Amino acid sequence: MEALLTRWRKLKRTAAYLKGYFDFDRRGNDVVRRTDFNNCPRPVLLLYGFMSTRRTFEVLEHRLRRDNFCVWSINLGGLFDAFNTKGIDHCAEKVREKVDRLYARYPQMGPLSIIGHSMGGLIGRYYVKRLGGDRRVRNLITLGTPHNGSPTAYFGILSYGLVSRSIWQMTPMSPFIRRLKMGAFPRDVRFVSVYSKADRVNPFPSCILETREHDNLLNIEVADCSHREFVTRRTVYQVVKQQLSIGYGDPVSWPDATRKLVPLR
Repeated sequence: MEALLTRWRKLKRTAAYLKGYFDFDRRGNDVVRRTDFNNCPRPVLLLYGFMSTRRTFEVLEHRLRRDNFCVWSINLGGLFDAFNTKGIDHCAEKVREKVDRLYARYPQMGPLSIIGHSMGGLIGRYYVKRLGGDRRVRNLITLGTPHNGSPTAYFGILSYGLVSRSIWQMTPMSPFIRRLKMGAFPRDVRFVSVYSKADRVNPFPSCILETREHDNLLNIEVADCSHREFVTRRTVYQVVKQQLSIGYGDPVSWPDATRKLVPLR
């Protein structure tokens, strides 16, 4: 009986956390375009997660712009044409179309990097691996992304299962996850999964990549980081900035950040 009560209390805490995670502001995709694509040597595409909007990346976008990255994002549509609920493969197709149009218009742009938070990382992975995105992408960095599916997706099905295909796709070892993991990831793309054991939305080991015999795949742990904090914590940004620079072949000189990185092989 005590074990059941403990599990029930844990479920209530998780439900409360998930409720606080979603920001139901339909204006969240109304962002001002600030990137000059005519002068864009290091473009970075930001892909937000399930039931989120582009405003999720407000802090991260500011930091990247400050450090001279060309940042942009895409309205992925979904519920009320605002919240990201469409299938992961559908969103990846939208990314492919937008990226192809952008590079056709601005062929002088540099190689693309993608940063995906939560489900956004799966969208990026599908685009790179299944839709030819490896021709454009140099770096794929995911933040709290359930590469192995997430047990909390079962909870999400109760609330969003009728309006969202992606929540079914993110269940542990769903047919979508199994198909996405089949075959080798393109070796010319540096693929980094940033995770935390304090993440309750996509708990360890949901975000771990199978890195064996793949030198371009890397898992990096950040301590005591909640799911929402992946896009706001300064220590996470230090990891992101470092990995972008490594991917672009820039010198890395942040000893305080690198000392805390814990690659998991």
